[in-house]
Amino acid sequence: MTVEMNVRFDKDQITQLSKQKNEPDWMLDLRLKAFDKYKELPLPHLDKTKIDKWNIDQFELSNPKSDLTQLSQELLDQGVIFTDLDNALQQYPDLVKKYFMNNLSFEDNKLVALHTALWNGGVFLYIPKNVEVEFPIQASYQLTDSGLLPHVIIVAETNSSVTYVDHYFSSNVSQPTVHHGAVEIYIGENARVRFATIHNFDEKVYDYTYRQATVARNGKMEWAIGEMNEGNTVSNNTSILKGSGSFAGSKLIFIGTGEQKTNFVSKMVHEGDHTDSQIVSRGVMMEQSTAIFNGVTHIKKGAIKSNAEQTEKVLMLNEKARGDANPILLIDENDVMASHAASAGPVNPNDIYYLMSRGIPKEEAERLIIHGFLSPVVSLIPIEEMQEQLEKVIERRLEK
Repeated sequence: MTVEMNVRFDKDQITQLSKQKNEPDWMLDLRLKAFDKYKELPLPHLDKTKIDKWNIDQFELSNPKSDLTQLSQELLDQGVIFTDLDNALQQYPDLVKKYFMNNLSFEDNKLVALHTALWNGGVFLYIPKNVEVEFPIQASYQLTDSGLLPHVIIVAETNSSVTYVDHYFSSNVSQPTVHHGAVEIYIGENARVRFATIHNFDEKVYDYTYRQATVARNGKMEWAIGEMNEGNTVSNNTSILKGSGSFAGSKLIFIGTGEQKTNFVSKMVHEGDHTDSQIVSRGVMMEQSTAIFNGVTHIKKGAIKSNAEQTEKVLMLNEKARGDANPILLIDENDVMASHAASAGPVNPNDIYYLMSRGIPKEEAERLIIHGFLSPVVSLIPIEEMQEQLEKVIERRLEK
């Protein structure tokens, strides 16, 4: 079925974009195929979130602004690759082709299809077998009035490890625009990836981000996500535990302000036996903001001896604010363990009263309670610099 709509872009523009970048033919073919899908597909159905009036494709496409840390000569000598994705496509086309859009699929998702057609910029990080990167590798992305569509690929081969940190922010945004981002992570046997990100776009930016990791035998995937946008947000985070003994953990925090509308999904799919997963999400809803927190655990047939835990907690500071915490368990195997907990409610007035009785003003008391509510997640983030960045962003959000 073809969906009638006013499409901002066309095939000529996509072809021109690809030619300007001197991309291989297979990338142009993939872009055009994805664009056809984008025109055909309806908007995704998101739980209790209508996005039909959101800005999807009304933005200007231009060269993105990003900064990357430099690798040491020692890491370069060991075969580590860290560069922007455009450059990687020129220098390592076969390697990029092996992984690009092999985790994510645009066949049934309109937003992912648009990203695939128009992606512009991003990161390619490759860690060879038996290489351990001791210090975090970092990237940052700045959005102005133009759309931002980065694609991040991280590959950790057998027995390797790496920590990747990135920060998205906006400046001087004078008109509504869009971020369409995608992250693909491939973790080999006994490898470990820690991925930390902060999204800090202003209220004029619509943020759509899809992330997915595939974890092989005894591999470990750790997500640390700070969703600190002021504008409407769709964030989907999925881990596929394919190999026996693999692990994935997801930690998410969020503060909603104004009339912001958000939809968060943290999903764990257990395919291998003896796999473990953990989802921890905490959100603070202020003013008239609304949010959906869906934690999804799917233990497939054959994933025996798997263990899954998830906890979602939402704190609402205004009677007009709303946050829904929804733990979802899909269990197709008997010999497993799965647990969940969820809560959503206002600040306990007794806590406010107690702090005020000690001479602390009401506003400061609320701030202390919010920090205390979020700190169990922030403190679990295994990257000190990420913790500090999040604390600063949290403080700025509360000052508003």
